[in-house]
Amino acid sequence: MKLLLDTHIWIWALLDPDRLGRRVRRSLGDRRNECWLSPVNVWELLVAVRRRRVDIPDVDALVQNVAADGFHEAPVTIEIVQLAERLEVPTADPADRLLAATAKTLGLTLVTADRRLLAVRDVATLPNR
Repeated sequence: MKLLLDTHIWIWALLDPDRLGRRVRRSLGDRRNECWLSPVNVWELLVAVRRRRVDIPDVDALVQNVAADGFHEAPVTIEIVQLAERLEVPTADPADRLLAATAKTLGLTLVTADRRLLAVRDVATLPNR
């Protein structure tokens, strides 16, 4: 399975893995699965650190090591941006819209606890429960 992590799932996996549901924890730990991040995830993390909502001492090193940590980088393409505007996502949050469009376009399963994203039709999801 190819898993696109929502930003909060990535942060929880890093800082508070007990917040991950059993199925999500198992899926993230399964080497047969590919874990993907988008530049949108990195942007959201950097914003959270700047606003002091998340404390990661060396966030730049963390970001630079994303590929070394086994994550695949999902591109942000024109096709994804166009779909982000067309998708019926019950939120105006551009990051959520881009992540949903990325999952749909690239055939990834979006791992999230966000009910709004779990409700998006035609996007494969793995709910954190």
